[in-house]
Amino acid sequence: MELVTSAEEENSQAGRQEPRIRSRRRLAGVSSPDLAAARLTLPGVMDAEGRVDESRLRMHIFKNGGVSPSERGLAWRFLFGMYSCGSTALERPLLQEQLAVRYQVMKTKWQNFLPSAVQIRLNGTDAELVAAVGYFNQRQALVQQRVDDLNDEVRDRVTFLELQAQEELQEAIRIINKDVPRTNRGLSYYQGEGLGNLLVLRDILITYAAFHPEVSYAQGMNDLCSRFLEVMDCEVDSFWSFSCYMEKFAKDFREDGLHRKIELEAALLKELDPQLHVHLVTDSMESFTFCHRWLLLGFQREFEYSDALRLFEILSCDHLELITQQVDRARYQERVAQKYCTDECDPELQAVNTDFTFELFICAAILLDHRDTLLQCQDEVQLIQFTTSLQGTLDLNSTLKKAEQHFFNYCKRCSWDCMNCRCRAHKSKEEDFLYQLRSLFVLR
Repeated sequence: MELVTSAEEENSQAGRQEPRIRSRRRLAGVSSPDLAAARLTLPGVMDAEGRVDESRLRMHIFKNGGVSPSERGLAWRFLFGMYSCGSTALERPLLQEQLAVRYQVMKTKWQNFLPSAVQIRLNGTDAELVAAVGYFNQRQALVQQRVDDLNDEVRDRVTFLELQAQEELQEAIRIINKDVPRTNRGLSYYQGEGLGNLLVLRDILITYAAFHPEVSYAQGMNDLCSRFLEVMDCEVDSFWSFSCYMEKFAKDFREDGLHRKIELEAALLKELDPQLHVHLVTDSMESFTFCHRWLLLGFQREFEYSDALRLFEILSCDHLELITQQVDRARYQERVAQKYCTDECDPELQAVNTDFTFELFICAAILLDHRDTLLQCQDEVQLIQFTTSLQGTLDLNSTLKKAEQHFFNYCKRCSWDCMNCRCRAHKSKEEDFLYQLRSLFVLR
């Protein structure tokens, strides 16, 4: 199956010059009840009652290189799990209301617990952000009035969660206060009154840190969460979608997750290009540290802004992942296990390493595409200079095609190696050979 990497014309044009656009924006909404019953127009993805076929949604994103900007906000609400794909258009308004109430309670809880953290502390030199505080406070006054009206209902419908220790949350807030103003303020979304969206982003991150003490906050989360806020333009929906995303990827923000990603990328590069691997790997994995930033932020800085959003969608659809092939392979392997397993087979030999996710192949494609330059790098300083020079210069369509080719080449090679071992005792039976190949390498 060939990956269709050409984005829709609207998608490729919208946002290509995004960081340079200066248009007046307003603050993100608190909730988005109007979208709850909205429909996706993607062919065959949503039925008459509003249910979404999740596999078709993910297939559409993968084959079409993302969705158009006009449908991205709604599509992300399903893709990242805020809305259940099995929910109907009649059920989602109630779900939207419940999520809004739960979020507001969580946010109010930490604000009452740490009233000194409600307002961001500014040194006065950032005049634009000082003005944005005024826009934000006006919106907060209206929100608080609605919360006051709902307090009785909130207390009846939601069980308060226990906040983490005060000093730990304060430390997280300290880091958030440093990172949020550094979020890409060249985007039109953060221009004019829209600069107050940085404060909305801050509230989302603090609320997440307060109610996820095992994760709290780590640098880089502001850039990831900013994507959700800009696309959805809604505080509540961005919080829940970001939370669903973090359920899967929170481990990447821990130190052990960092080392794991680096080790996997190094292992994959060893499979694809042993010479480059030997050149980059020293006594430790420090030379691969720059790859972790690429993987952690979804290559946010290496591609143009609109392309980085498309890539984030493609990687998040989990379509071309080795782990998704295990179920199909298992069906065949179970049927042939007793018939074809011999003492000559190595029980530890695996067809593929399912820990090699597609994002690792994206990273490898970039490294291999700049192989000659990397081979000339002699120290970490030169590596940093190299990675800095790539920011905003990479072509997404070309990178996707090369990553997909590396993916399939790796799968084919591993499957052939494993199949040759298992069929050693059956060389004369062509049908057995083909059956084994089918059992080891099933890709839709």
